[in-house]
Amino acid sequence: MTDKKADEAIGRAKEAAGALTDDKDLKNEGKADQASASVKDKVENAVDKVKDKLTGR
Repeated sequence: MTDKKADEAIGRAKEAAGALTDDKDLKNEGKADQASASVKDKVENAVDKVKDKLTGR
């Protein structure tokens, strides 16, 4: 499991735990973790595209 996949899974777990316990802060923290994972994925994809352009792939 990659770091971004782990972050996404942790975020989902936190969000679910927050929903079950009615803890809005924990739920929001889970959403933030998931958003962070999404950003990491998009940045990694952009870096790969730039590398491909520079190397001529």
